Amino acid sequence: MHADPPKAMVFLDSIYDRVLKDDCVNLRCQGPGSPDSSPTKWLHNGSTKSITSSNYSFTVTGVDDSGEYKCQNGLFSLSEPMRLQVYTDWLVLQSRKWTFQEGETIQLKCHSWRNRSMTKVSYLQNGKVLKYSHYNSDLTIPNARREHTGSYYCRGLYRNQRNVSSASAKITVTATVVSPILSWLQITFYLVMGLLFVVDMGLYFFARRDLRSLVKNRRNFTFKWTHDSYDP
Repeated sequence: MHADPPKAMVFLDSIYDRVLKDDCVNLRCQGPGSPDSSPTKWLHNGSTKSITSSNYSFTVTGVDDSGEYKCQNGLFSLSEPMRLQVYTDWLVLQSRKWTFQEGETIQLKCHSWRNRSMTKVSYLQNGKVLKYSHYNSDLTIPNARREHTGSYYCRGLYRNQRNVSSASAKITVTATVVSPILSWLQITFYLVMGLLFVVDMGLYFFARRDLRSLVKNRRNFTFKWTHDSYDP
């Protein structure tokens, strides 16, 4: 029985999968391990592209560039899809990922078309302003909690005249997942520590009782020896 060949992988050089028209996108295709120089097959939404290099770079022309990108090269099978979302707005809200665990840091970027200068930029969660700054800057939320789940977007002034806003994006914060194996290890650890504590306390009280008995017997023996050996 032959095992299936490992899958190739698509890497997005940018850390953001939400982009604007005229942004530059760089994709790389490689298998597990070192890069492969073999001819590469690229697919966009199921259609084969003419490019055969393991590096695929293009300038976004519009929403038609949205969708799934897959690749295949060398002895590797077709990759899992890398999804790209293209917007034709003035602003787009960007994040490294959209699902976080409690305790992680959320960092959002309000990216403008062609990196145009924006002023009076606000970040909003469920319609409530979380941050306002005169010039564009990232929003950082350290130690994320469940209440940070919600719909986010950013807005600002273009050339100090035109109010523009990004499309909203859903951010989800989930409870920290504890491994069942780790949980059992923790339970076992506490049980062992508790048992050792009980044993130590038992030994302590036994030793204390024996010490008291030994001291009492010694006193009685000393008194008896003194009394018997006295000769007036």
